[in-house]
Amino acid sequence: MLWRMLRQSWGRNLRRKALAVLTVFLAAGLISALLAVSIDIGDKMSRELKSYGANILIEPAGQAALPALFSEQSNPLSGQDFLDEGELPAIKDIFWRNNIVGFAPLLSGEVTVNAQPVSVLGTFFNQPVNVPDEDDYRTGQQAVSPYWQVNGSWPQEPVAGQPQMLAGHALAKRFGWKAGDILQLQGEKASQQVTISGILTSGSDEDNQLVMPLSIVQSLLGLSGKVQAIRVSALTVPENELSRRARENLDALNAEEYDLWYCTAYVSSIAHQLEEAISGSVVRPIWQVAASEGVVIDKIQLLLAVVTLAALVAAAMGIASLMTSTIMERAKEIGLMKALGARQWQIMLLFYLEAASSGVLGGAAGCIAGWGLAKAIGLMLFDAPLNFAWVVIPCVLVVAVLISLIGTWFPARRIARLYPVEVLYGR
Repeated sequence: MLWRMLRQSWGRNLRRKALAVLTVFLAAGLISALLAVSIDIGDKMSRELKSYGANILIEPAGQAALPALFSEQSNPLSGQDFLDEGELPAIKDIFWRNNIVGFAPLLSGEVTVNAQPVSVLGTFFNQPVNVPDEDDYRTGQQAVSPYWQVNGSWPQEPVAGQPQMLAGHALAKRFGWKAGDILQLQGEKASQQVTISGILTSGSDEDNQLVMPLSIVQSLLGLSGKVQAIRVSALTVPENELSRRARENLDALNAEEYDLWYCTAYVSSIAHQLEEAISGSVVRPIWQVAASEGVVIDKIQLLLAVVTLAALVAAAMGIASLMTSTIMERAKEIGLMKALGARQWQIMLLFYLEAASSGVLGGAAGCIAGWGLAKAIGLMLFDAPLNFAWVVIPCVLVVAVLISLIGTWFPARRIARLYPVEVLYGR
């Protein structure tokens, strides 16, 4: 009997039921899209924020510790501590290897050009590196420093034939250099002709340097296989209480907390693993970059949560309004059911089932619309569709049903105040 009444109710009040389904559909579509965006936006935003540059710096342990005791001018071991270039593949051999976007070794020094001292920087631009289980892996400043602006072309790597380099725009302006010029560089151990392939604008020290492949600077300075530092760009999750405690005192964590911290892509845990992988090194997160990533992602996710909550409230109020008018229109029907012996919970169950069925229909349609909306948001913001996690579907269906039930709960209480005699007589 209950299911027959439910079926007849849908047949008699199809327009009002369609409005309820539409209300849930709009809310469910928005919620499913925002949930999909919230789940995937962390990785997408983290990749977008890589334009700020590297967020981890690897240095020799001695070189990182000595400045606390000596000034840069008086440091008696300045320039004598280096990292081994042969250990670079170990960066991609840690637990979070897939989170490493790229890395670029650095080696700086001074050479002379036409009897003038000039600062040089050796690095990777797009250099092939042999890493485990990855074929044709390339890394360098093109991945680590996407904010570098090159007027011309990037130097070719690996070096074949005439080497190429970038000239910082301030240095090029001072000496009148331009792309295509060939310079004779004289270092401590060798000399080399290098062609300027482009003019570099970075907004940092590189604007006053000649930036060239690492092997060329190693040859000029007589430091084969040595690097002074390594910039690493890694995808990380925002810092929280656990990561901050680990940063302050790692030994204070118990075994369970340590495992959780170690197996989460915090910038501090990735830095810790890199320090374990590269001997004689100290690894420091660049907090200006890492902290800004976390703050931006947290604020975006908070905004999404507020919009989702607003959609939930609006949908529940819409359902409540529709159900209130439905109960008032069906007051005589409710009075007749009471007069025939129907219990109040049975009558309320009928309305709750109507609301739940509206929630299921609207939620299912909203999931499909949300999937399309999430794809569109991804294409508009990141030029790539967002991944729609399938866990969103059951979550949205449950939320859609809850919206309908909550919206029905308030007007359904009016049923208790409807007396059969009064409503049957039209009062």
